[in-house]
Order: sequence, then C-alpha cells, then structure tokens
Amino acid sequence: MEPSLPQLVAVYAIPVILAITLHEAAHAFVAARLGDRTAQQLGRMTINPLRHIDPIGTLLVPALILLASKAMGGALLFGWAKPVPIVQSNLRSPRRDMGIVAAAGPGANIAMALGWGLLFKLLLASGTDSALAFEMARAGVLVNLALAVLNLVPIPPLDGGRIVASVLPDRAASVYSRVEPWGILLLLALLATGELGGVLMPLVYYGADLVSSVLALDS
Repeated sequence: MEPSLPQLVAVYAIPVILAITLHEAAHAFVAARLGDRTAQQLGRMTINPLRHIDPIGTLLVPALILLASKAMGGALLFGWAKPVPIVQSNLRSPRRDMGIVAAAGPGANIAMALGWGLLFKLLLASGTDSALAFEMARAGVLVNLALAVLNLVPIPPLDGGRIVASVLPDRAASVYSRVEPWGILLLLALLATGELGGVLMPLVYYGADLVSSVLALDS
C-alpha cells in the first residue's frame, strides 16, 4: 500500500535534517582544521541541527517538494541548510584547502549513508518487525547519497564546482568561478526539466547497491 504523506514525513524527516545539517557541520569542522575558524566561532561546528536549519530550505521546501513528488508519482527531494561561512583567505593553502573543505560535505553524506546502512543491518539482525525503522534506515541511505551526488555536480557554488575550481590553473579557475552567480538558477532549471535527475538518480541507486554490497546486506 502506498504510504500517506504523514507516513512519508515520519520516515524522511530525521534523515533529511541530519543529512543537510551534518553536511554543513563537516564543512565547518574541516575548515577549522585547515586554518579558518570562522564557522567554529559562530557556533556552526556542531551536530546540533538547530544551528544549521534554514526554515525554508531545510523544512518548507523539502516538505513541499515531497508533497508535489507524491502527487506526481515521483521521488524528488531537494533542500539546503544555512551555508557555513568560510573565509578562504584564512585557510593555510587557500585554493587547495577550499577544495578539501568543499569535499567534506559530500564525504560526510557518504559516511552517513554507510551509517544508515549499518543501522539497517543491525535491525535485520535484531529481528525487529518495525516497518518505520526499516524505511527510515533505507531513506537515510538514499537521502545521503542523493545529497552527496547532487553536491558533487561541477556547478559553482555547489561543492563539486568548488572542488573543480581548486584544481584548475589560476586563470581557468577565475573564468570558471564566474558561473557562480548563475549556478543555482542553472541547477534549478536542470532539476525542473528532469534532465539532471535522469543523470543523477542512476548514480544514487548504484551507490545504494555499493552500500548494500559493502555491508553484505543481501547475505
């Protein structure tokens, strides 16, 4: 039977909030280790979701998109937290370290996907019959992989764009970074047309298969 909207919210709320906020906390943590303590000083180097939640991007937009996706029979989910402030010039090696800071967010999501997969395995081992717990663990894997893959798209100001800029020669990086003011509009256009989802979702499901294989969930 198809889940109701309240059931979907119950399953996805915790995975979505943790995925988005811990993504930002990872940026803050790595930035502090590499010389920029701006986010730490502002209280953003924390796993407390309340320090990262954007009422619109973390709560309202994902809820509306989840509702629209359910109505259209899709599985789209998108949202964001308050960006962690990074002062690139404070980093010990600004260009290189900015790429490392950017990679920390998707890296945290991949780690969380493995964590949710491990929870799924523990639930199986425990013999529990809680459908909600299993669905939440499964959602945790997919949400984190989706956020990681989306953020690795090489469009500034996404993490993937910052990673690319960090490895390009100075002149090429300067030209490439000029896309940033239009990057979010380009991303939203690609999401709205379904073009980006058609590329990214197979990667998400491939990642889910890898998590299942690594944790031997099929055995």
